Amino acid sequence: MPPAVFQPSKRRVVIHPFQLRINNRIRAREVLVIGADGHSLGVLDVHQALQEARRHNLDLVEVSPKSRPPVCKILDYGKFRYELAKKDKEARKQNSAAKVKELKFHVNIEEHDYATKLRNAEQFLFKGMKAKMMLIFRGREMQHQELGRELVARIRKDLEHVGSADAEPKLVGRNINLMLTPLPIRKRVRKFTKETDEEFADDSDQPDADDHDASQQE
Repeated sequence: MPPAVFQPSKRRVVIHPFQLRINNRIRAREVLVIGADGHSLGVLDVHQALQEARRHNLDLVEVSPKSRPPVCKILDYGKFRYELAKKDKEARKQNSAAKVKELKFHVNIEEHDYATKLRNAEQFLFKGMKAKMMLIFRGREMQHQELGRELVARIRKDLEHVGSADAEPKLVGRNINLMLTPLPIRKRVRKFTKETDEEFADDSDQPDADDHDASQQE
């Protein structure tokens, strides 16, 4: 009869490699052992399990301490930590790419405020996040939409070294919206920020007093 193959649970469990017990730090007397080839070796005395791991010049790692008995795997712990760290980095990278940061502008924005928002947008785009530019008209400013379009065109031009527009700017309600997507990594350059700059906050959680009726989404 062929040895049973360990089938991991479909429930997602996040394992932090620095919180795992390995080798002599494992406290359980008996453990369910998964061999280096992925097959179950059954329930063994922890000393037997350690001997089996050492026979392969590998480590005994307790990967599921709350199981009864605890589940241990025979593997290269250093390589295991490296692979988990690599997957975590990739997951954080994908999560960052999925974020959309919002920055709000007004037709009569002061130059120093414009420069600050431009630095924020460059930082977001350089780190791989999308940036949504929202030009918000207040009151009678709707009568001068051309000024808003000129400002949006300026923003687009000022950030072309780090992001490109998904589509032409749209007027949605009282907003002109422009979505910028980061350029490929090798094409991104910094003009207004440095690598040592702190990460900025977007405007999405900090609405202006006059923006209560102008935060429509595309």
